[in-house]
Parts: sequence; C-alpha cells; structure tokens
Amino acid sequence: MRVNTAKQTMLEGKPAFGYALGLASPLSAEVLANCGIDFLLLDRQHASWGDDSTVAALIAMSAGRATPMARVARNNFTLIGRLLDEGMMGIVIPMVNTPADAAAAARACRFPPTGDRSWGWGRARAYGDDYSEWIDNEIFVAVQIETKQALDNVEAIMATPGVDGCWVGPSDLSLSLGFHPREMDSRDEHARALEKVIEACRNTGTIPGIAGRSIQDGVNRAKMGFQFITAGSDIGFILSGAAAGLATLRQATQTTPLPRPADRP
Repeated sequence: MRVNTAKQTMLEGKPAFGYALGLASPLSAEVLANCGIDFLLLDRQHASWGDDSTVAALIAMSAGRATPMARVARNNFTLIGRLLDEGMMGIVIPMVNTPADAAAAARACRFPPTGDRSWGWGRARAYGDDYSEWIDNEIFVAVQIETKQALDNVEAIMATPGVDGCWVGPSDLSLSLGFHPREMDSRDEHARALEKVIEACRNTGTIPGIAGRSIQDGVNRAKMGFQFITAGSDIGFILSGAAAGLATLRQATQTTPLPRPADRP
C-alpha cells in the first residue's frame, strides 16, 4: 500500500504544496520527487508529455516522497483511467463547469460501486496485490474551477460525491471574467471569485486548491485558505533562474569594467 501523504496533509487542515511538471523530462521528475515537496503534478493538458514519457516519469518518481499526480487532458473516462492504471494517485480534471461534469469526473476515478472505473490496471501493479483495496480511499480527485459558469455552480460542483477538492485555474478564470490574466491581482472581482471558491469548499467539506504562479504566490494563496497548491514548475524554475543569473551577470559587467587584453603588436 502507498499512502497519499499529500491528501493526508490536506485532510489534517494543512496546505500541501506541489510543483508542476511541464518539460516531459523523467529526470526532472526524479530530481523534484526527492526535493521534499508534497506532490508533483504532471501536466497532460498543456505540457509535452506522451504515454511513454509519463510512465517513465512515474518510474522515476517512485523512489521519492512526493505523491504522483497528473492533470488529464480533458474530462474523459478513458484518459482518466489510463493515468490511474499507470499509478497516479491524484487527478486534476480541467473545464468542469457543472455538477454533471463533476459527477462524470469523480465516477471515472473510483471502482464500482462508488464509481465506474474499469477493473484492471497496468504499472499500478507495482503498488502491490492489494491495490484495489485501498486506492479509492487514497486517490485525490480535484476538479478545475476556471470559468464563470463553474464559479456560478461552484457549491453544487464541490458537493458532488467523489470530488475531494478543486484546483482553480486563475488565468482562465480571469479570461472568463473578461480581463487579461496580468490584471488578476488588481481586480476585485477576481479576489471575490477566489473567496467564493474557498467558501464553497468550506461549506461542502472539500479541499480548495489553486495553481500558484511562484513560490511567493503559493505562500500568499496558503494564507488565503487554499490547501492544494502548485507553487511553480520545472520549466518555470529553469527560466526564472536563468533570467536572474543573466541579470546578475549583465549588471556586474556593466558596472565594473573588465580588464582588456593587451594590445598585440
């Protein structure tokens, strides 16, 4: 048996932090799985992952403590089942706008009689012969709240049996509310929308989550009351580190003249 330690942390009322995996690199997955983060979210919606690289990443993550999770490409019974069969212990389902959408997502994640998941699995056999006896309790099912329609239906969505929590897509939510994502922090309607999601989760006993844009944004979201929080990504860390390094290099060489090589005769 493998315990979903990230879910356990959230059920204790604490925030669980994760990093998104977008580079389709099993090596990145392996390194980050051992860094101490609570969970890793492999992104099958927007990133470059394929079936083979997904399995390779799960194998790479297996020695680390981070709980392996994935965002599925869309709310599709077969796509959700395949990720579970390979060993994901958390699923994020995008574009869930109605209670019916949420019910379809939740039922795809658990075996009968609780859900409709098809019996049989692949790489998840690595978890042991008792896999089917505990996975329905350990799986974390999060629906994405990322449109005005979902926001209007949020309490009914979160009250859907089998939904454990949500993961707000703040940028798509901004677009659906009628403004560019770069404006989200200055828009009162965006702040009210996030408060509405948190309140709906409190009223239904579910876990509020959100896609954080950075480490500091993750901290800020936790202070707001979110618990299932991604606070960066592998590609984001590379780009931000490279940009910070380049700025330091440029500043140092512009303010301190470098010695010029001696003139040749």
